[in-house]
Amino acid sequence: MKEIFKNKKVLLIILMAVVLGGLMGWWIKPSSDHQDEEFHQHELSEDGQIWTCSMHPQIRLSEPGSCPICGMDLIPASSKRSAADANPMIHEMTPQAVAMANIHTSRVTGVSPEGELFLTGKVKADERQLASVTAKFPGRIEQLFVNFTGQVVRTGERLATIYSPELVTAQKELLEAASTKETYPQLYTAAREKLRLWKLNENQIDEIEKTGKVRDQFDVLSDKSGIVTQRNIAVGDYVNTGSILFDVVDLSRVWIMIDAYESDLPFVKIGDEVSFTAAGIPGQTFTAKVTYIDPVINPGTRAASVRAEANNRSGELRPEMFINARVKTTLRKGQSSLAIPRTALLWSGKRSIVYVKVQDSEFPAFEMREITIGSRMGEMYLVEAGLEAGEEIVTNGVFSIDAAAQLSGNYSMLMRPKTKTMEVPQSFRQQITALADAYFKIKDGLVADDTKATKSALSQLDLALGKVSMDGLKGKTHDHWMALKQQLAEAAKMMQGEETLVGLRQHFSMLSENMLEVTESFGLEKDKVFKDFCPMAFDNKGAFWLSETEEIRNPYFGESMLSCGEVKKTYLKGQKVFEEGGPAKQAAGGHNH
Repeated sequence: MKEIFKNKKVLLIILMAVVLGGLMGWWIKPSSDHQDEEFHQHELSEDGQIWTCSMHPQIRLSEPGSCPICGMDLIPASSKRSAADANPMIHEMTPQAVAMANIHTSRVTGVSPEGELFLTGKVKADERQLASVTAKFPGRIEQLFVNFTGQVVRTGERLATIYSPELVTAQKELLEAASTKETYPQLYTAAREKLRLWKLNENQIDEIEKTGKVRDQFDVLSDKSGIVTQRNIAVGDYVNTGSILFDVVDLSRVWIMIDAYESDLPFVKIGDEVSFTAAGIPGQTFTAKVTYIDPVINPGTRAASVRAEANNRSGELRPEMFINARVKTTLRKGQSSLAIPRTALLWSGKRSIVYVKVQDSEFPAFEMREITIGSRMGEMYLVEAGLEAGEEIVTNGVFSIDAAAQLSGNYSMLMRPKTKTMEVPQSFRQQITALADAYFKIKDGLVADDTKATKSALSQLDLALGKVSMDGLKGKTHDHWMALKQQLAEAAKMMQGEETLVGLRQHFSMLSENMLEVTESFGLEKDKVFKDFCPMAFDNKGAFWLSETEEIRNPYFGESMLSCGEVKKTYLKGQKVFEEGGPAKQAAGGHNH
Protein backbone atom coordinates (compact mmCIF):
# COMPACT_ATOMS: atom_id res chain seq x y z
CA MET A 1 0.00 0.00 0.00
CA LYS A 2 2.82 2.37 0.85
CA GLU A 3 4.49 1.70 -2.50
CA ILE A 4 1.23 2.37 -4.33
CA PHE A 5 0.67 5.60 -2.43
CA LYS A 6 4.24 6.65 -3.07
CA ASN A 7 3.86 6.01 -6.83
CA LYS A 8 0.60 7.96 -6.95
CA LYS A 9 2.33 10.90 -5.28
CA VAL A 10 5.16 10.88 -7.85
CA LEU A 11 2.65 10.70 -10.72
CA LEU A 12 0.71 13.62 -9.26
CA ILE A 13 3.86 15.77 -9.11
CA ILE A 14 4.70 14.89 -12.71
CA LEU A 15 1.18 15.67 -13.86
CA MET A 16 1.23 19.08 -12.13
CA ALA A 17 4.60 19.90 -13.75
CA VAL A 18 3.25 19.03 -17.21
CA VAL A 19 0.14 21.19 -16.69
CA LEU A 20 2.18 24.11 -15.40
CA GLY A 21 4.62 23.84 -18.31
CA GLY A 22 1.74 23.80 -20.76
CA LEU A 23 0.21 26.92 -19.23
CA MET A 24 3.54 28.76 -19.40
CA GLY A 25 4.04 27.69 -23.01
CA TRP A 26 0.55 28.91 -23.94
CA TRP A 27 1.22 32.25 -22.22
CA ILE A 28 4.53 32.75 -24.03
CA LYS A 29 3.53 31.35 -27.44
CA PRO A 30 1.32 34.17 -28.78
CA SER A 31 4.03 36.80 -28.31
CA SER A 32 6.72 34.58 -29.79
CA ASP A 33 4.54 33.54 -32.70
CA HIS A 34 3.60 37.15 -33.35
CA GLN A 35 7.24 38.21 -33.40
CA ASP A 36 8.18 35.36 -35.73
CA GLU A 37 5.25 36.20 -37.97
CA GLU A 38 6.14 39.90 -37.98
CA PHE A 39 9.74 39.09 -38.80
CA HIS A 40 8.67 36.73 -41.52
CA GLN A 41 6.28 39.24 -43.00
CA HIS A 42 8.84 42.01 -42.84
CA GLU A 43 11.58 40.01 -44.46
CA LEU A 44 9.55 37.76 -46.76
CA SER A 45 6.38 39.67 -47.59
CA GLU A 46 4.52 37.81 -50.34
CA ASP A 47 3.46 40.91 -52.29
CA GLY A 48 6.56 42.96 -51.44
CA GLN A 49 4.44 45.81 -50.02
CA ILE A 50 6.24 48.07 -47.53
CA TRP A 51 4.41 50.45 -45.18
CA THR A 52 6.01 53.69 -44.02
CA CYS A 53 5.20 56.88 -42.11
CA SER A 54 4.57 60.08 -44.05
CA MET A 55 6.57 62.06 -41.45
CA HIS A 56 9.23 59.44 -40.67
CA PRO A 57 10.27 57.64 -43.87
CA GLN A 58 12.89 55.64 -41.94
CA ILE A 59 10.00 53.52 -40.59
CA ARG A 60 9.46 50.66 -43.06
CA LEU A 61 7.21 47.78 -41.98
CA SER A 62 5.66 44.84 -43.85
CA GLU A 63 2.09 45.45 -42.65
CA PRO A 64 -0.19 48.45 -41.99
CA GLY A 65 -0.42 49.95 -38.54
CA SER A 66 0.73 53.00 -36.57
CA CYS A 67 4.08 54.73 -36.65
CA PRO A 68 6.05 53.75 -33.53
CA ILE A 69 7.44 57.31 -33.34
CA CYS A 70 4.46 59.64 -33.86
CA GLY A 71 1.49 57.27 -33.92
CA MET A 72 0.28 58.30 -37.39
CA ASP A 73 -1.27 55.67 -39.69
CA LEU A 74 1.28 54.04 -41.97
CA ILE A 75 0.94 54.46 -45.73
CA PRO A 76 2.02 52.16 -48.59
CA ALA A 77 5.51 52.74 -49.92
CA SER A 78 7.50 51.33 -52.76
CA SER A 79 9.80 48.41 -52.01
CA LYS A 80 12.66 50.13 -53.82
CA ARG A 81 15.86 50.54 -51.87
CA SER A 82 16.18 53.92 -50.24
CA ALA A 83 18.99 56.28 -51.32
CA ALA A 84 19.80 56.90 -47.65
CA ASP A 85 20.43 53.17 -47.15
CA ALA A 86 23.45 53.34 -49.43
CA ASN A 87 24.81 56.72 -48.35
CA PRO A 88 24.79 58.01 -44.73
CA MET A 89 25.37 61.53 -46.08
CA ILE A 90 21.85 61.51 -47.56
CA HIS A 91 18.78 62.39 -45.51
CA GLU A 92 15.30 61.53 -46.77
CA MET A 93 12.10 63.44 -46.09
CA THR A 94 8.53 63.11 -47.24
CA PRO A 95 6.81 65.69 -49.47
CA GLN A 96 4.67 66.68 -46.49
CA ALA A 97 7.73 67.26 -44.31
CA VAL A 98 9.41 69.24 -47.11
CA ALA A 99 6.33 71.45 -47.40
CA MET A 100 6.09 71.99 -43.63
CA ALA A 101 9.78 72.97 -43.45
CA ASN A 102 9.28 75.41 -46.36
CA ILE A 103 12.24 73.95 -48.21
CA HIS A 104 13.19 75.63 -51.49
CA THR A 105 15.93 74.67 -53.92
CA SER A 106 17.73 76.37 -56.78
CA ARG A 107 20.32 75.50 -59.41
CA VAL A 108 23.98 76.34 -58.99
CA THR A 109 24.80 78.95 -61.60
CA GLY A 110 27.66 81.17 -62.63
CA VAL A 111 27.94 84.84 -61.75
CA SER A 112 28.88 87.87 -63.77
CA PRO A 113 32.60 88.69 -63.67
CA GLU A 114 31.58 92.04 -62.24
CA GLY A 115 29.90 92.17 -58.86
CA GLU A 116 29.69 94.08 -55.60
CA LEU A 117 31.02 93.57 -52.11
CA PHE A 118 28.77 94.64 -49.26
CA LEU A 119 30.81 95.87 -46.31
CA THR A 120 30.20 97.84 -43.13
CA GLY A 121 32.15 100.56 -41.40
CA LYS A 122 32.14 103.95 -39.69
CA VAL A 123 32.71 107.59 -40.48
CA LYS A 124 35.92 108.91 -38.93
CA ALA A 125 37.51 112.35 -38.86
CA ASP A 126 40.41 112.80 -41.26
CA GLU A 127 43.43 112.66 -38.97
CA ARG A 128 45.25 115.12 -41.22
CA GLN A 129 42.53 117.68 -40.47
CA LEU A 130 43.03 117.55 -36.70
CA ALA A 131 44.73 120.53 -35.04
CA SER A 132 45.46 121.70 -31.51
CA VAL A 133 45.51 125.42 -30.55
CA THR A 134 48.29 125.90 -28.00
CA ALA A 135 49.50 128.77 -25.80
CA LYS A 136 52.39 130.54 -27.49
CA PHE A 137 53.42 132.27 -24.27
CA PRO A 138 52.68 131.71 -20.57
CA GLY A 139 49.90 133.63 -18.85
CA ARG A 140 46.44 133.68 -17.32
CA ILE A 141 43.18 133.25 -19.24
CA GLU A 142 41.31 136.52 -18.95
CA GLN A 143 38.48 135.96 -21.39
CA LEU A 144 37.04 133.13 -23.52
CA PHE A 145 35.30 133.61 -26.86
CA VAL A 146 34.72 129.86 -27.39
CA ASN A 147 32.72 128.50 -24.49
CA PHE A 148 31.57 125.05 -25.67
CA THR A 149 32.66 122.13 -27.80
CA GLY A 150 31.10 121.85 -31.22
CA GLN A 151 31.43 125.58 -31.90
CA VAL A 152 32.50 126.40 -35.44
CA VAL A 153 35.58 128.61 -35.77
CA ARG A 154 37.44 130.17 -38.72
CA THR A 155 41.13 130.65 -39.32
CA GLY A 156 42.31 133.81 -37.50
CA GLU A 157 39.23 134.00 -35.26
CA ARG A 158 39.75 135.01 -31.59
CA LEU A 159 39.41 132.11 -29.21
CA ALA A 160 40.64 133.60 -25.92
CA THR A 161 42.57 136.51 -24.31
CA ILE A 162 45.65 135.90 -22.15
CA TYR A 163 47.36 138.21 -19.60
CA SER A 164 51.09 137.46 -19.68
CA PRO A 165 53.62 139.18 -17.35
CA GLU A 166 56.43 137.63 -19.38
CA LEU A 167 55.08 139.22 -22.55
CA VAL A 168 54.85 142.59 -20.81
CA THR A 169 58.51 142.32 -19.89
CA ALA A 170 59.44 141.35 -23.44
CA GLN A 171 57.64 144.43 -24.82
CA LYS A 172 59.54 146.71 -22.46
CA GLU A 173 62.80 145.13 -23.58
CA LEU A 174 61.83 145.89 -27.17
CA LEU A 175 61.12 149.55 -26.43
CA GLU A 176 64.45 149.96 -24.60
CA ALA A 177 66.32 148.21 -27.40
CA ALA A 178 64.56 150.38 -29.99
CA SER A 179 65.89 153.54 -28.31
CA THR A 180 69.48 152.29 -28.67
CA LYS A 181 69.17 150.33 -31.89
CA GLU A 182 71.70 152.54 -33.62
CA THR A 183 74.27 151.73 -30.96
CA TYR A 184 73.29 148.15 -30.17
CA PRO A 185 71.53 146.74 -33.24
CA GLN A 186 71.99 143.15 -32.05
CA LEU A 187 69.95 143.76 -28.91
CA TYR A 188 67.18 145.34 -30.98
CA THR A 189 67.09 142.37 -33.38
CA ALA A 190 67.02 139.87 -30.50
CA ALA A 191 64.12 141.69 -28.80
CA ARG A 192 62.01 141.60 -31.96
CA GLU A 193 62.87 137.94 -32.54
CA LYS A 194 61.76 137.05 -29.00
CA LEU A 195 58.30 138.49 -29.64
CA ARG A 196 58.21 136.85 -33.05
CA LEU A 197 58.87 133.44 -31.49
CA TRP A 198 55.87 134.02 -29.21
CA LYS A 199 53.83 134.24 -32.42
CA LEU A 200 53.29 138.00 -32.50
CA ASN A 201 53.15 139.03 -36.12
CA GLU A 202 55.18 141.88 -37.65
CA ASN A 203 52.26 144.31 -37.58
CA GLN A 204 51.75 143.77 -33.84
CA ILE A 205 55.46 144.25 -33.12
CA ASP A 206 55.62 147.40 -35.28
CA GLU A 207 52.55 148.81 -33.52
CA ILE A 208 54.15 148.30 -30.07
CA GLU A 209 57.34 150.00 -31.23
CA LYS A 210 55.46 152.84 -32.96
CA THR A 211 53.04 153.69 -30.11
CA GLY A 212 55.49 152.97 -27.31
CA LYS A 213 52.62 151.43 -25.33
CA VAL A 214 52.97 148.08 -23.58
CA ARG A 215 49.99 145.75 -23.97
CA ASP A 216 49.21 143.43 -21.06
CA GLN A 217 46.70 141.21 -22.89
CA PHE A 218 46.96 139.36 -26.21
CA ASP A 219 44.44 137.34 -28.19
CA VAL A 220 44.76 133.62 -28.99
CA LEU A 221 43.84 133.14 -32.65
CA SER A 222 42.69 129.93 -34.37
CA ASP A 223 45.24 128.37 -36.69
CA LYS A 224 42.61 126.33 -38.54
CA SER A 225 38.96 126.42 -39.53
CA GLY A 226 36.76 123.67 -38.16
CA ILE A 227 34.78 122.51 -35.16
CA VAL A 228 36.04 122.71 -31.59
CA THR A 229 36.05 119.15 -30.29
CA GLN A 230 37.72 119.83 -26.95
CA ARG A 231 38.04 122.88 -24.67
CA ASN A 232 40.77 122.41 -22.08
CA ILE A 233 40.73 125.81 -20.31
CA ALA A 234 38.46 128.07 -18.29
CA VAL A 235 38.66 131.75 -17.35
CA GLY A 236 41.31 132.24 -14.68
CA ASP A 237 43.42 129.22 -15.62
CA TYR A 238 47.16 129.73 -15.84
CA VAL A 239 48.78 128.18 -18.90
CA ASN A 240 52.35 127.55 -19.92
CA THR A 241 53.93 127.83 -23.31
CA GLY A 242 52.75 124.85 -25.37
CA SER A 243 49.65 124.08 -23.25
CA ILE A 244 46.79 122.76 -25.41
CA LEU A 245 43.89 125.20 -25.19
CA PHE A 246 41.53 123.79 -27.84
CA ASP A 247 41.27 120.83 -30.24
CA VAL A 248 39.85 121.71 -33.65
CA VAL A 249 38.92 119.40 -36.52
CA ASP A 250 37.96 120.25 -40.08
CA LEU A 251 35.13 117.93 -41.21
CA SER A 252 34.89 119.19 -44.78
CA ARG A 253 36.59 115.88 -45.69
CA VAL A 254 36.13 112.65 -43.72
CA TRP A 255 37.44 109.12 -43.74
CA ILE A 256 35.21 106.11 -44.34
CA MET A 257 36.78 103.22 -42.39
CA ILE A 258 35.52 99.89 -43.76
CA ASP A 259 36.15 96.41 -42.34
CA ALA A 260 37.13 93.94 -45.07
CA TYR A 261 37.56 90.26 -44.22
CA GLU A 262 40.45 88.22 -45.56
CA SER A 263 38.30 86.73 -48.30
CA ASP A 264 37.17 90.22 -49.38
CA LEU A 265 40.62 91.79 -49.64
CA PRO A 266 41.53 90.32 -53.08
CA PHE A 267 38.63 92.31 -54.57
CA VAL A 268 39.56 95.69 -53.10
CA LYS A 269 42.35 97.88 -54.40
CA ILE A 270 43.47 101.49 -54.00
CA GLY A 271 41.52 103.81 -56.28
CA ASP A 272 38.29 101.78 -56.20
CA GLU A 273 35.10 103.80 -55.90
CA VAL A 274 32.96 103.13 -52.86
CA SER A 275 29.28 104.04 -52.63
CA PHE A 276 27.79 104.08 -49.16
CA THR A 277 24.75 105.02 -47.15
CA ALA A 278 24.43 106.14 -43.55
CA ALA A 279 21.62 105.00 -41.27
CA GLY A 280 21.19 108.56 -39.99
CA ILE A 281 20.79 110.02 -43.49
CA PRO A 282 18.10 107.91 -45.19
CA GLY A 283 17.58 108.10 -48.92
CA GLN A 284 21.00 109.54 -49.74
CA THR A 285 24.01 107.79 -51.25
CA PHE A 286 27.56 109.12 -50.95
CA THR A 287 30.74 108.23 -52.82
CA ALA A 288 34.35 107.92 -51.77
CA LYS A 289 37.64 106.58 -53.13
CA VAL A 290 39.83 103.94 -51.50
CA THR A 291 43.15 105.53 -50.52
CA TYR A 292 44.65 103.02 -48.09
CA ILE A 293 44.39 99.31 -47.21
CA ASP A 294 45.82 98.23 -43.87
CA PRO A 295 48.60 95.67 -44.46
CA VAL A 296 47.93 93.98 -41.09
CA ILE A 297 44.92 91.79 -40.27
CA ASN A 298 43.24 92.44 -36.92
CA PRO A 299 43.66 89.14 -35.02
CA GLY A 300 40.42 89.68 -33.13
CA THR A 301 38.09 90.42 -36.04
CA ARG A 302 40.11 88.74 -38.83
CA ALA A 303 39.52 91.85 -40.92
CA ALA A 304 41.67 94.66 -42.30
CA SER A 305 40.73 98.33 -42.34
CA VAL A 306 40.10 99.88 -45.74
CA ARG A 307 40.15 103.67 -45.78
CA ALA A 308 38.24 105.76 -48.29
CA GLU A 309 38.04 109.56 -48.45
CA ALA A 310 34.80 111.44 -48.99
CA ASN A 311 33.83 115.11 -49.35
CA ASN A 312 31.62 116.42 -46.55
CA ARG A 313 31.14 120.06 -47.38
CA SER A 314 27.52 119.89 -46.25
CA GLY A 315 28.60 118.54 -42.87
CA GLU A 316 25.97 115.77 -42.93
CA LEU A 317 28.47 113.00 -42.29
CA ARG A 318 29.41 112.93 -38.64
CA PRO A 319 32.22 110.91 -37.06
CA GLU A 320 31.18 107.52 -35.60
CA MET A 321 28.17 107.18 -37.92
CA PHE A 322 27.61 103.58 -39.07
CA ILE A 323 27.65 103.11 -42.83
CA ASN A 324 26.90 100.33 -45.33
CA ALA A 325 29.32 100.36 -48.23
CA ARG A 326 29.34 98.74 -51.66
CA VAL A 327 32.55 98.16 -53.59
CA LYS A 328 32.46 97.14 -57.26
CA THR A 329 34.52 94.01 -57.83
CA THR A 330 35.85 92.00 -60.75
CA LEU A 331 36.71 88.29 -60.72
CA ARG A 332 40.38 87.52 -61.09
CA LYS A 333 41.57 85.46 -64.03
CA GLY A 334 41.18 81.76 -63.27
CA GLN A 335 38.85 82.36 -60.32
CA SER A 336 35.72 80.23 -59.96
CA SER A 337 32.61 81.85 -61.37
CA LEU A 338 30.18 79.52 -59.57
CA ALA A 339 28.23 81.14 -56.76
CA ILE A 340 25.50 80.17 -54.32
CA PRO A 341 23.16 82.25 -52.15
CA ARG A 342 24.24 83.05 -48.62
CA THR A 343 21.10 81.32 -47.30
CA ALA A 344 22.27 77.96 -48.70
CA LEU A 345 25.29 77.78 -46.41
CA LEU A 346 25.66 76.25 -43.01
CA TRP A 347 28.71 78.36 -42.32
CA SER A 348 31.57 76.98 -40.27
CA GLY A 349 34.54 78.67 -41.91
CA LYS A 350 36.08 78.33 -45.33
CA ARG A 351 34.87 74.73 -45.47
CA SER A 352 31.09 74.93 -45.17
CA ILE A 353 28.09 72.67 -45.70
CA VAL A 354 25.29 72.72 -48.25
CA TYR A 355 22.53 70.21 -48.97
CA VAL A 356 22.30 68.97 -52.55
CA LYS A 357 19.03 67.52 -53.81
CA VAL A 358 19.36 63.88 -54.87
CA GLN A 359 17.80 63.33 -58.29
CA ASP A 360 15.51 60.41 -59.17
CA SER A 361 14.95 59.28 -55.57
CA GLU A 362 11.76 57.69 -54.21
CA PHE A 363 11.42 60.29 -51.46
CA PRO A 364 12.79 63.85 -51.50
CA ALA A 365 16.41 63.28 -50.46
CA PHE A 366 19.22 65.71 -49.73
CA GLU A 367 22.93 64.95 -49.63
CA MET A 368 25.11 66.79 -47.14
CA ARG A 369 28.06 68.19 -49.10
CA GLU A 370 31.13 69.92 -47.68
CA ILE A 371 32.34 72.65 -50.03
CA THR A 372 35.08 75.25 -50.11
CA ILE A 373 33.82 78.81 -50.35
CA GLY A 374 35.63 81.92 -51.54
CA SER A 375 34.80 85.58 -51.36
CA ARG A 376 31.37 87.01 -50.78
CA MET A 377 29.90 89.01 -53.65
CA GLY A 378 26.77 90.73 -52.43
CA GLU A 379 24.34 88.06 -51.24
CA MET A 380 26.32 85.32 -53.00
CA TYR A 381 29.42 83.33 -52.08
CA LEU A 382 31.87 82.09 -54.69
CA VAL A 383 32.37 78.32 -54.67
CA GLU A 384 35.97 77.20 -55.00
CA ALA A 385 35.32 73.46 -54.84
CA GLY A 386 32.64 70.89 -54.10
CA LEU A 387 29.79 71.86 -56.45
CA GLU A 388 29.08 71.79 -60.16
CA ALA A 389 27.02 74.09 -62.32
CA GLY A 390 23.47 72.78 -62.64
CA GLU A 391 23.35 70.92 -59.33
CA GLU A 392 20.26 71.68 -57.27
CA ILE A 393 20.91 72.88 -53.71
CA VAL A 394 18.67 73.85 -50.82
CA THR A 395 18.47 77.63 -50.48
CA ASN A 396 15.75 77.87 -47.84
CA GLY A 397 15.16 75.47 -44.96
CA VAL A 398 18.72 74.17 -44.78
CA PHE A 399 18.71 74.36 -40.96
CA SER A 400 15.52 72.26 -40.86
CA ILE A 401 17.11 69.52 -42.96
CA ASP A 402 20.29 69.52 -40.89
CA ALA A 403 18.34 69.33 -37.63
CA ALA A 404 16.18 66.49 -38.95
CA ALA A 405 19.28 64.61 -40.12
CA GLN A 406 20.88 64.99 -36.71
CA LEU A 407 17.76 63.76 -34.89
CA SER A 408 17.46 60.72 -37.17
CA GLY A 409 21.09 59.73 -36.61
CA ASN A 410 22.47 60.80 -40.00
CA TYR A 411 25.54 62.89 -40.50
CA SER A 412 25.00 66.62 -39.94
CA MET A 413 26.98 69.82 -39.45
CA LEU A 414 27.63 68.92 -35.80
CA MET A 415 28.37 65.25 -36.55
CA ARG A 416 30.55 65.07 -39.61
CA PRO A 417 32.22 61.91 -40.92
CA LYS A 418 35.94 61.35 -40.62
CA THR A 419 37.77 62.81 -43.60
CA LYS A 420 39.90 60.41 -45.62
CA THR A 421 41.49 63.06 -47.85
CA MET A 422 44.77 64.38 -46.48
CA GLU A 423 46.15 67.89 -46.72
CA VAL A 424 49.03 68.01 -49.22
CA PRO A 425 50.78 70.82 -51.16
CA GLN A 426 49.21 71.78 -54.47
CA SER A 427 52.48 70.96 -56.24
CA PHE A 428 52.15 67.37 -55.01
CA ARG A 429 48.58 67.12 -56.32
CA GLN A 430 49.76 68.41 -59.70
CA GLN A 431 52.43 65.67 -59.82
CA ILE A 432 50.01 62.86 -58.98
CA THR A 433 47.59 64.31 -61.54
CA ALA A 434 50.31 63.76 -64.15
CA LEU A 435 50.54 60.21 -62.79
CA ALA A 436 46.77 59.82 -63.26
CA ASP A 437 47.04 61.07 -66.85
CA ALA A 438 49.54 58.25 -67.57
CA TYR A 439 47.14 55.79 -65.89
CA PHE A 440 44.28 56.96 -68.14
CA LYS A 441 46.41 56.18 -71.19
CA ILE A 442 46.94 52.63 -69.88
CA LYS A 443 43.20 52.31 -69.35
CA ASP A 444 42.51 53.60 -72.88
CA GLY A 445 44.95 51.05 -74.31
CA LEU A 446 43.04 48.21 -72.63
CA VAL A 447 39.70 49.69 -73.76
CA ALA A 448 41.01 49.60 -77.35
CA ASP A 449 42.40 46.04 -76.91
CA ASP A 450 45.80 47.52 -77.86
CA THR A 451 48.66 45.73 -76.09
CA LYS A 452 51.34 47.93 -77.63
CA ALA A 453 49.69 51.20 -76.57
CA THR A 454 49.14 49.81 -73.08
CA LYS A 455 52.83 48.86 -72.68
CA SER A 456 53.92 52.26 -74.00
CA ALA A 457 51.69 54.03 -71.48
CA LEU A 458 53.19 51.91 -68.68
CA SER A 459 56.57 53.49 -69.43
CA GLN A 460 55.02 56.95 -69.10
CA LEU A 461 53.51 55.94 -65.75
CA ASP A 462 56.93 54.79 -64.46
CA LEU A 463 58.41 58.13 -65.55
CA ALA A 464 55.62 60.13 -63.88
CA LEU A 465 55.91 58.06 -60.69
CA GLY A 466 59.62 58.81 -60.46
CA LYS A 467 59.01 62.56 -60.78
CA VAL A 468 56.63 62.75 -57.80
CA SER A 469 58.41 64.77 -55.10
CA MET A 470 57.64 64.15 -51.44
CA ASP A 471 58.54 67.70 -50.35
CA GLY A 472 55.97 68.88 -47.82
CA LEU A 473 54.71 65.38 -46.96
CA LYS A 474 55.07 64.57 -43.28
CA GLY A 475 54.03 61.90 -40.81
CA LYS A 476 51.11 59.70 -41.85
CA THR A 477 50.79 61.48 -45.20
CA HIS A 478 54.40 60.64 -46.08
CA ASP A 479 54.06 57.01 -44.95
CA HIS A 480 50.78 56.53 -46.81
CA TRP A 481 52.22 57.84 -50.07
CA MET A 482 55.34 55.68 -49.72
CA ALA A 483 53.17 52.57 -49.35
CA LEU A 484 51.01 53.52 -52.33
CA LYS A 485 54.03 54.39 -54.45
CA GLN A 486 55.52 50.93 -53.81
CA GLN A 487 52.26 49.17 -54.69
CA LEU A 488 51.86 51.24 -57.86
CA ALA A 489 55.39 50.41 -58.91
CA GLU A 490 54.82 46.68 -58.25
CA ALA A 491 51.58 46.64 -60.25
CA ALA A 492 53.24 48.47 -63.15
CA LYS A 493 56.20 46.06 -63.06
CA MET A 494 53.91 43.02 -63.20
CA MET A 495 52.04 44.55 -66.14
CA GLN A 496 55.33 45.19 -67.93
CA GLY A 497 56.10 41.47 -67.66
CA GLU A 498 52.86 40.47 -69.36
CA GLU A 499 52.45 40.04 -73.10
CA THR A 500 48.75 39.24 -73.32
CA LEU A 501 45.68 41.39 -72.73
CA VAL A 502 44.37 38.84 -70.20
CA GLY A 503 47.51 39.18 -68.09
CA LEU A 504 47.61 42.96 -68.43
CA ARG A 505 43.99 43.24 -67.30
CA GLN A 506 44.60 40.97 -64.34
CA HIS A 507 47.26 43.29 -62.92
CA PHE A 508 45.45 46.43 -64.08
CA SER A 509 42.90 45.73 -61.35
CA MET A 510 45.62 46.11 -58.70
CA LEU A 511 46.92 49.27 -60.38
CA SER A 512 43.38 50.70 -60.42
CA GLU A 513 42.75 49.98 -56.74
CA ASN A 514 45.88 51.92 -55.83
CA MET A 515 45.07 54.83 -58.18
CA LEU A 516 41.62 55.06 -56.58
CA GLU A 517 43.28 55.16 -53.17
CA VAL A 518 45.63 57.92 -54.37
CA THR A 519 42.63 59.90 -55.64
CA GLU A 520 40.68 59.56 -52.41
CA SER A 521 43.67 60.19 -50.15
CA PHE A 522 45.19 63.22 -51.86
CA GLY A 523 42.84 64.50 -54.57
CA LEU A 524 43.57 65.35 -58.19
CA GLU A 525 43.80 68.68 -59.99
CA LYS A 526 40.96 67.67 -62.32
CA ASP A 527 37.46 69.08 -62.27
CA LYS A 528 35.86 65.64 -62.18
CA VAL A 529 36.89 61.97 -62.28
CA PHE A 530 34.80 58.82 -61.79
CA LYS A 531 35.03 55.54 -59.93
CA ASP A 532 33.59 52.89 -62.25
CA PHE A 533 32.71 49.25 -61.52
CA CYS A 534 32.27 46.21 -63.72
CA PRO A 535 30.37 43.41 -61.89
CA MET A 536 31.23 40.75 -64.50
CA ALA A 537 35.01 41.09 -64.45
CA PHE A 538 37.08 38.10 -63.35
CA ASP A 539 34.27 35.53 -63.36
CA ASN A 540 31.68 37.88 -61.81
CA LYS A 541 33.92 38.87 -58.91
CA GLY A 542 33.86 42.47 -60.16
CA ALA A 543 36.57 45.11 -60.49
CA PHE A 544 36.91 48.90 -60.22
CA TRP A 545 38.77 51.44 -62.31
CA LEU A 546 39.29 55.23 -62.43
CA SER A 547 37.97 57.16 -65.42
CA GLU A 548 38.22 60.75 -66.59
CA THR A 549 34.93 60.51 -68.49
CA GLU A 550 31.42 59.70 -67.27
CA GLU A 551 30.76 57.42 -70.24
CA ILE A 552 31.49 53.78 -69.38
CA ARG A 553 34.46 52.45 -71.38
CA ASN A 554 35.29 49.05 -69.88
CA PRO A 555 39.03 48.23 -69.78
CA TYR A 556 38.45 44.67 -68.51
CA PHE A 557 36.51 43.51 -71.58
CA GLY A 558 37.37 46.11 -74.21
CA GLU A 559 35.41 45.98 -77.43
CA SER A 560 33.63 42.76 -76.45
CA MET A 561 31.62 44.47 -73.68
CA LEU A 562 32.63 48.11 -73.92
CA SER A 563 29.72 49.63 -72.00
CA CYS A 564 29.50 47.05 -69.22
CA GLY A 565 29.65 48.75 -65.81
CA GLU A 566 28.35 51.68 -63.81
CA VAL A 567 29.62 54.84 -62.13
CA LYS A 568 29.89 54.22 -58.39
CA LYS A 569 31.28 57.54 -57.25
CA THR A 570 32.18 60.97 -58.63
CA TYR A 571 35.22 62.87 -57.34
CA LEU A 572 35.10 66.65 -57.69
CA LYS A 573 38.17 68.85 -57.58
CA GLY A 574 38.78 70.09 -54.04
CA GLN A 575 36.01 67.96 -52.53
CA LYS A 576 36.97 65.87 -49.51
CA VAL A 577 36.37 62.13 -49.51
CA PHE A 578 35.02 60.64 -46.29
CA GLU A 579 35.68 57.30 -44.64
CA GLU A 580 33.26 54.50 -45.47
CA GLY A 581 30.47 53.68 -43.03
CA GLY A 582 28.01 55.89 -41.23
CA PRO A 583 26.83 57.01 -37.84
CA ALA A 584 24.76 54.75 -35.63
CA LYS A 585 21.15 54.89 -36.69
CA GLN A 586 18.44 55.41 -34.11
CA ALA A 587 16.23 52.37 -33.71
CA ALA A 588 12.52 52.92 -34.17
CA GLY A 589 10.00 50.16 -33.43
CA GLY A 590 12.69 47.49 -33.66
CA HIS A 591 13.58 48.41 -37.27
CA ASN A 592 16.64 50.24 -38.55
CA HIS A 593 16.64 52.22 -41.72
